[in-house]
Amino acid sequence: MIYTVTLNPALDYVMNLDEMQPGQVNRSTGEYMLYGGKGINVSTVLHNLGVENVALGFIAGFTGEEIEKGVNSLGVATDFVRLESGMSRINVKIKASQETDINAKGPDIPKAAMDEFYRKLDSISDGDMLILAGAIPGSLPSNVYEKFIERICGKNVNVVVDATKELLLNVLKYHPFLVKPNNHELGEMFNTECNTQEEITFYARKLQDMGARNVLVSLAGEGALLLSETKQVYRIGVPKGKVVNSVGAGDSMVAGFVASYIKDMDYEKALKYGTAAGSATAFSEGLAGKELVEKLLRQL
Repeated sequence: MIYTVTLNPALDYVMNLDEMQPGQVNRSTGEYMLYGGKGINVSTVLHNLGVENVALGFIAGFTGEEIEKGVNSLGVATDFVRLESGMSRINVKIKASQETDINAKGPDIPKAAMDEFYRKLDSISDGDMLILAGAIPGSLPSNVYEKFIERICGKNVNVVVDATKELLLNVLKYHPFLVKPNNHELGEMFNTECNTQEEITFYARKLQDMGARNVLVSLAGEGALLLSETKQVYRIGVPKGKVVNSVGAGDSMVAGFVASYIKDMDYEKALKYGTAAGSATAFSEGLAGKELVEKLLRQL
């Protein structure tokens, strides 16, 4: 089984505007709701690609109930911890000539809720996969991802980590199966910039030297680069299409990569499928669907 973790899920309220005018009354041309959080995005795309999985995390209040109901309606199984107080986030995503995000703080997570979450991790078995994605709430310690991996140490579980800077760097000692920074995040980890293939490969190798088995670096409209545990470097571009939505594209790449790899155990195929999935989300208002992923795959 594949388990994804979203510690601070949200309702993403997306509003389309012709032009955003600060300090004025702005009226949208349309709006829609998404069930947000990087792990939830991964779970949704995995389901769309026919891969069974369970979304883990924390929910609170009526917004949390709506998140759980909405994610279930998409066909994704959930096993959230319900918090006794607080409210899960509503994030406002404004799409005008420039994209503007207003992200809420989210509820505090008490020790009792964390203990319940750890008990859920204890049910993970040999052969399962755990995907840790996104930032952590301010109420949790910065080493929480490390604690999660420690909890399942000793089991044959592949761990995927899609997080920034210290959150990712600090788990490398546990030899995660896959880490997925983008090129900007990769540069930030080493206080530099990663723009060329040579620079990206050099610093991806540093992550591998620090413990990562496979390093997948997303490059937005330039595609992606994969440094595999066999020391192979794979580079891929993107299919043609119009970008209408950047939210969730990286999460979709993770989902596509995982969906392909668990089926074929082929890194090059997984990179192509991940790139097609990321592009399918970028070219859609919502998250990638299998039909579009398969269509874009034929361009790669």
